[in-house]
Amino acid sequence: MCRMRTLVLSVNGDRLEVAAPDHWTLLEVLRYRLGLTGSKQGCDKGDCGACTVLLDGAPVLSCITVAALAEGRRITTIEGLMPLHVAAGGRGADPVQDAFDRCGALQCGFCQSGMMLSARALLDRSRDPSRDEIARALSGNLCRCTGYTQILEAVELVAAERAGRAPAPPHWQACRAAPGGAPGAAGSIGSAPGGGGGKGKG
Repeated sequence: MCRMRTLVLSVNGDRLEVAAPDHWTLLEVLRYRLGLTGSKQGCDKGDCGACTVLLDGAPVLSCITVAALAEGRRITTIEGLMPLHVAAGGRGADPVQDAFDRCGALQCGFCQSGMMLSARALLDRSRDPSRDEIARALSGNLCRCTGYTQILEAVELVAAERAGRAPAPPHWQACRAAPGGAPGAAGSIGSAPGGGGGKGKG
C-alpha cells in the first residue's frame, strides 16, 4: 500500500502544502500535484536536464530528487522565473528568458525550462562567465535541436548587457562575413570538460 505524506514546500515564493506518495520525486509533485508542467519529464534518470529546477538557487535534477528533501528550501521552477524577477524590481521577463528569445536559442522547447534555469543559476553566481564556463554550467542540459551555439550566445548576451558592453555579433553574422561564407563549427555544450555532470543531485 502506498504511504502518503504531507509536504510543506516553498515554490516560486509561495508556501504550499501538498499530499503525495512518500516515494515521489520532486518532479512528480511539481507536475502531478501542483500542475507546474514547465519542468519536463524526460529521461527519468538524471541524464537530460529537462527536469532541472533550482533549490536555494542551485540547479538540481528534480526527476531523481525525493520531494521530501526539498522541504525547507526555496524551489524555483520556470513558471516562477519572471514573477521573481519582477518582485525583485525588474520589468517584464527575466533577462535570461528575453535573451533566449532574442537569440533564437530554442526550437522545440522541451529543454527550455531546464536550460534557462541552469543559465540563471550560473549568472547569479558569476557576473561575467566565459564561454567555457557557460558550456560547463549547461553541460548537464541536453538539446537535440539547436546545436547549442545560440544558447551560448544568449547567456553571453545577458552578461554583456549587464556589464554595459556591446555583445559579440551572433555566429551567423560572423559566418556571413567569413571568406566564402563558410560556417564555423557549432559550439557544443555536451563536449565541454565534465560534460553531462553539471548538476547536483539534490
